[in-house]
Amino acid sequence: MPDTLTLTPLTATLLLLVMVFAGRAFRQNWKAQGPRWVAKAWLYGVPALIAFAALAFIPLEM
Repeated sequence: MPDTLTLTPLTATLLLLVMVFAGRAFRQNWKAQGPRWVAKAWLYGVPALIAFAALAFIPLEM
């Protein structure tokens, strides 16, 4: 990973919002377990995971 890769505060905020809303949709879908819930869980879970990993491993620009 390049040393110049950092998150701006705006990008980090947008990633946090993606993580919160996708994670909430994932949890609601998991609890309801309606038709095709596994595919929907993947659809909501992957963006939440990617946003979490980006926030956890890419440093924030100060």
